[in-house]
Amino acid sequence: MDKSICPRFEKAMGLLSQRWAGMIIYQLLSGPQRFCTIESSIGISGRVLSERLKDLESEGIVNRQVFPETPVRIEYSLTEKGVALEPLMRHIEKWSQEWLDS
Repeated sequence: MDKSICPRFEKAMGLLSQRWAGMIIYQLLSGPQRFCTIESSIGISGRVLSERLKDLESEGIVNRQVFPETPVRIEYSLTEKGVALEPLMRHIEKWSQEWLDS
């Protein structure tokens, strides 16, 4: 019997275990947000946040919407693929409250 890890599972774990990726997804569960809101809410540097958002956008988890206003407004939201992670995030949230000390 082959006990190797499924490549898709390995890819998913790699993606979600990137520093801040899970926190960004969790933050966006509450709806579309601007860069500065995400940055201040989770205490992440702008450079790292920008990198993670690009990674998540390239994976089809986050959507970046540009509003042609002056000044330009950009909002980030979860795609359908990103929203599908909500049950997982809620389970992790519940587990952490039950099993981890603050």
